[in-house]
Amino acid sequence: MIRKANAKWQGDLKSGKGIISTESGVLSSTPYSFTKRFESEKGTNPEELIAAAHAGCFSMALSAQLGTVGITPESIETSADVSLDKLDSGWTVTKVHLTVRARIPGADTAKFDTAAKNAKEGCPISKLLKAEITMDAKLV
Repeated sequence: MIRKANAKWQGDLKSGKGIISTESGVLSSTPYSFTKRFESEKGTNPEELIAAAHAGCFSMALSAQLGTVGITPESIETSADVSLDKLDSGWTVTKVHLTVRARIPGADTAKFDTAAKNAKEGCPISKLLKAEITMDAKLV
C-alpha cells in the first residue's frame, strides 16, 4: 500500500508560499507558509498534519488493540500535541503528547491501559517518529 501527497513551494523561506495536495483530494492545493508554520497565521503546516495523522492512527490502533481482548469502544477521542523545537542541529519534532479519552462502558481499566500502551508503541505513525511520545489515556 502506498499513499501519496505532494507539495510545491515558491520563493524564499520567509516570504514564499506553498501548496499541499493529497492523492485522495482531501487536501487540494491547500496553502502553507512560514507564517502558518512559525507564527500565528491561520492555516495548515507539516506539524499540524503530523498531529492529525498521529491522532487518527492511534485511535484506530487502540480500537484494534481493544478488539483483541473482546472490547468494543463506544468512542475514542485522541488529540496529539506535536512539539517543534529549534535544536543545535536545526528544527526538530522533539515530542508528541497524546491525550486520549475513551468511552467504553464497563471496561476493565487494566485491559484498557495495556491496550493504550500497546497502541502507542504499535501505531505506524508512532513507529515513524523519532520523537519522545507521551500519553495521558483515560476512560470516561
